[in-house]
Amino acid sequence: MLKAIVIDDEPLALEVIKSFTEKVTFIELAGFFTDSFEAMSFLQTNRVDLLLLDIKMPDISGIELLKSIPDPPMVIFTTAYSEHAVEGFELDAIDYLLKPFSLARFLKACNRAYDFYGHRKNRNMADTGRSHVYIKSGYEQVRIELTNIRYAEANGNYVVFVLEKQKIASRLTMSEAEALLPEKYFVRVHRSYIISKKHIQKIDKKTVWVQQTEIPIGAAYASEIEKITS
Repeated sequence: MLKAIVIDDEPLALEVIKSFTEKVTFIELAGFFTDSFEAMSFLQTNRVDLLLLDIKMPDISGIELLKSIPDPPMVIFTTAYSEHAVEGFELDAIDYLLKPFSLARFLKACNRAYDFYGHRKNRNMADTGRSHVYIKSGYEQVRIELTNIRYAEANGNYVVFVLEKQKIASRLTMSEAEALLPEKYFVRVHRSYIISKKHIQKIDKKTVWVQQTEIPIGAAYASEIEKITS
């Protein structure tokens, strides 16, 4: 069961999303808000799995709200404007729904969230002694040894896994790639990069070198690098 809240400053849109959510058997609606700051206050003391979040809101946008959360939950953006789609997906949104959307389209987004939640949960419970993963590339499932992966890089609608002697592209989001790779061996250092801890050569304040490749460290992920070096 996913615990979710809805944040939308339009009461009519809020009621539609609320009614749709009540039809999804694996989502528990923990609250709904027309005021962003009330929602932020709720999130300070309550853990949720999913935000159903409008973008265009007074005082603070949905994107700004999400960036302000230190350890954000999954998010599905709901908006009448398409121009924020790229930025939304760069923030690892599960989906981006353009209003007005149908119940069928809403269910599809919720199913994506549920699938990702399952992947992340399995990752946390997985035996970290496993030596490989299977990555879908085209119509094939390619077996890749974990020790052979240098880093994974976002490239449009794909994630490119950079190995010792080749690159493999898969139609994944970075969040899906992150859920796939065991956190014991890999760390996300940027919204566009996940790197192998084993292949780190050196680290400074803003950059990490994986073998001979220089990779930026995103400000939001600096604490993850600090855990490695501490």
